[in-house]
Amino acid sequence: MPETPPPGQNGPHGASVLPRVRVDSYNLELRSKDGFIGDRASKRAFAEILEDWREKFRRIDDDPLGDEKDISKKKLDETLINGDPEAAGVVHGAIEDFAQEFAAVTRRFLRTKDWSDTQKIAVGGGFRNSRIGEVAIGRAVVLLKADGIAVDLVPIKHHPDEAGLIGAVQLLPSWALSGHDGLLAVDIGGTNIRAGIVLTQLAKAADLSASKVWKSDLWRHRDDTPTRDEAIARMNKMLQKLLDAAQAEKLKIAPVIGIGCPGVIEADGTIDRGGQNLPGGNWEGEKFNLPSEIVKSIPTIGDHDTHVIMHNDAVVQGLSQVPFMSDVERWGVLTIGTGLGNARFTNIAARTAEKDGKDKAKGEKGNGDKAKKKKKDKEKEKV
Repeated sequence: MPETPPPGQNGPHGASVLPRVRVDSYNLELRSKDGFIGDRASKRAFAEILEDWREKFRRIDDDPLGDEKDISKKKLDETLINGDPEAAGVVHGAIEDFAQEFAAVTRRFLRTKDWSDTQKIAVGGGFRNSRIGEVAIGRAVVLLKADGIAVDLVPIKHHPDEAGLIGAVQLLPSWALSGHDGLLAVDIGGTNIRAGIVLTQLAKAADLSASKVWKSDLWRHRDDTPTRDEAIARMNKMLQKLLDAAQAEKLKIAPVIGIGCPGVIEADGTIDRGGQNLPGGNWEGEKFNLPSEIVKSIPTIGDHDTHVIMHNDAVVQGLSQVPFMSDVERWGVLTIGTGLGNARFTNIAARTAEKDGKDKAKGEKGNGDKAKKKKKDKEKEKV
């Protein structure tokens, strides 16, 4: 994978070396005989587990959760905390089973070469933004540590809806954003497309830790079942609307659009594979280029040509966590959404410091060996 480009170039996309981290792995497709391992720890998997528990109850009694088929996270949270004991028990059972699956999936990732020596994992995605999600994550941590696996699982710091936008600021070095208030960002998922303007607030924090979403727009495309071209047209309208709002507030927006998109992202902006959940048609292959389609619709931002930088959506969501992972060297992100997104990172600063330390130690050892040899030579001369 290529390195991050300097400003003034469209791409390369899917870079392996970014300003503050190296992307060691992403979109890792682990399989079992039943399919992708990650499918066992998705929102859909939790829904199926919950339905299984409800069905067990229906065989001998009324469903304690009622007749509603698709129960919202908010209602499940309320049931867990204040609901009828039997209804809460059903939710608890689903959480336990899902936590067991999530812990098993995490173990599989940690056994791979790409994820070896991972010290901490940030958990994002829509499922994390609920009490049931947080309890499931906490229970998975307990299961892993009870199994002797010393890895911390922490909820991603920003709201999951915003993390996929905020991470876009980490696709460029902070100096490339200097002189601008923020940039446009897009988070494309299997259910929603979210676009927003992220304010970098570099004056508050040079490491971009103070970045925040100023304004955003959400479209739940799964409810509308658009074609691919309709989805892109709608997304571009969302972006233009945000630009108009920023202009009205006299905000200076950088001529860069950062995109998080499912799949394996090639350097030219095409999607090699992994885009099967995207709306309305084939997003993969050499014949379709999303960054180019956006530039056609929004050719300029301010007085400059528009430049698009795209990466995998789990990578971008993970990048929002960069300022808060400085205490470890190797860390990852798992996003529980339509599927299970994944990415593993190494902090460049930590890696450089480790290398410098090894080089220094090697140099000191070399100097010590030279001093010893010199001393021996002098002793020989005396003799």
